[in-house]
Amino acid sequence: MASVKMMTVEVAYARPDKQVILKASVPENTTLEAAIQASGILEQFPEIDLDKNKVGIFGKLSKRDAPLCFGNRIEIYRPLIADPKQARRERATKARQAK
Repeated sequence: MASVKMMTVEVAYARPDKQVILKASVPENTTLEAAIQASGILEQFPEIDLDKNKVGIFGKLSKRDAPLCFGNRIEIYRPLIADPKQARRERATKARQAK
């Protein structure tokens, strides 16, 4: 019987009031979604919906079935509350009007 090799990954999630990075020990070739489940972060933050929240590895969007490597940092992203381009336009308009 072959032993299962384990690896450590991190799972990160941030709200304006609280940021968490949890370490999880998972079998090699674990998927991103399985590591999120194993980390326990979904119990700490019940508002996370993996069908709606985007996820990534080290700041790059990834699919939930992506295989992980030792030391990967999985990030769970919150939806944007404002379109960044529109917010910049509004700030520029305000700045012009203030002059």
